[in-house]
Amino acid sequence: MYLFMESIKISLLVNLTTINLIQVLGTGMLAVLFLQSGLDKIFDWKGNLSWLTEHFSKSIFKNIVKILLFAITVLEVSAGAFSLIGVFMILFKQTVSYALLGALLSALSLLGLFTGQRIAKDYPGAGSLVNYFILTILLIYFLSM
Repeated sequence: MYLFMESIKISLLVNLTTINLIQVLGTGMLAVLFLQSGLDKIFDWKGNLSWLTEHFSKSIFKNIVKILLFAITVLEVSAGAFSLIGVFMILFKQTVSYALLGALLSALSLLGLFTGQRIAKDYPGAGSLVNYFILTILLIYFLSM
């Protein structure tokens, strides 16, 4: 068994290019980011809903916070799940389709979050998302190579 595992490690290392490493690491980051964020929304739904209701109380979103929370939760969990699957698909099947879908869903999630922060006039919160968005767009580029 040990010899079998060593041969898998060696074959993975031999077959990975620098582009593959960027793809795996970037996709892994999105998996962690969006699975954690989405699962936090699921497991602390009440706390997130309360905070967001207050956050958007003076915006055009004040009456649809629950719908928006549900939508962003589904988007984030989907982005994280496809990204996680994508890591393994790049490593073991040398295909990027799941990772690319995860990155695209991640970009849509970030765009939605950014829009919400801007409408709520939380400019520092919106600004903090820009770095994630830039990294996600760069990852989409590297996954398209």
